[in-house]
Amino acid sequence: MASQTSESATEGGRDQPAGPAFGTPESFAVVASSAPEALAEITSVVCVPTFKRPDMLEATLRSLAGQKGGHDFAVIVVENEGVERAGAIRASALLANGLFKGLVIVEPRQGNCKAYNAAWRCALTRFPALEHLLGIDDDEEAEPGWLDAFVTAAGTAPAELFGGSVTAVFADTSRAWLSAHPVFRSHYGTSGPVPMLYSSANYLIRRSVLDRLGFPFLDESFDFTGGGDTDFFTRAKAAGFRFWWVQEAAQRETMPARRSEFAWINARGLRNGSISAAIERRQKPGAAGRLRVMAKSLALLAASIPRGLALGFQTRSGLIGLYHAQVAIGRLMSEFGVANEQYRKPEKN
Repeated sequence: MASQTSESATEGGRDQPAGPAFGTPESFAVVASSAPEALAEITSVVCVPTFKRPDMLEATLRSLAGQKGGHDFAVIVVENEGVERAGAIRASALLANGLFKGLVIVEPRQGNCKAYNAAWRCALTRFPALEHLLGIDDDEEAEPGWLDAFVTAAGTAPAELFGGSVTAVFADTSRAWLSAHPVFRSHYGTSGPVPMLYSSANYLIRRSVLDRLGFPFLDESFDFTGGGDTDFFTRAKAAGFRFWWVQEAAQRETMPARRSEFAWINARGLRNGSISAAIERRQKPGAAGRLRVMAKSLALLAASIPRGLALGFQTRSGLIGLYHAQVAIGRLMSEFGVANEQYRKPEKN
């Protein structure tokens, strides 16, 4: 990983953190932008990756435009589809009409981690006063108090990385009971310090984290399996950064009908297991480390029976009760090189 080369730099009379060294040319193109002077004093930047969902993207951007609390912020929309660019076209029109200020960029290299890397690099290089980055996906909408809750917490909490709650909203309302499933639940439910974050669906990250960890921020080998965010948070924890949960920084996530089907839920459970084992193997390299990861996977498979029964009784759902077994099986499958690339075709995710 690249690292920062000096403690500070001067730009426009302002002392700036040096930030990470970028050893490669930018892979993205800026296709629309507010005037530089409108962005010069912005401290909070919201990053919105998008892929072939212009209507949902517009709903996301309108939810950002409806934020309360009086905070000045900007938005970076990163289009990750480089041909039709429907999201970039829609976002550029909304930017021109004054719905938000910021930039619209296109990262033509498809991949979840590539999109985040482009957005975060763009923020670090276009916003001289940047203090923290926030994120929301193009299938989510922020509650009116979302930004205020995060910014308030960042002003007082002894942490560098913050996560917020995401509530699943099922298009098929008859499947709303699935909100009790671990793949649809937030990891925490109470504001305060937490051991680690696992998802980039709803976050605030201080600039200092990116300056320290260096570019590329997310490992692009996770582009199509997912897990680049968990790997990033794992490295942040190893570097000594602290985590905080902000329950009031709430978002709603639209769940299309396909995400309530067994095939999708099963694939997500297997994927989660594969990701967890892959990250653990990175932390425990070598033959001995791999044996320890394998032993843990086998132990989790054995434990999945009582744990699954308990979860099934608790939620009154046999389908939900399968989750622990799916994770354990996914971990074991990854030992043989089987990875569930659920993001290979994002429009079907």
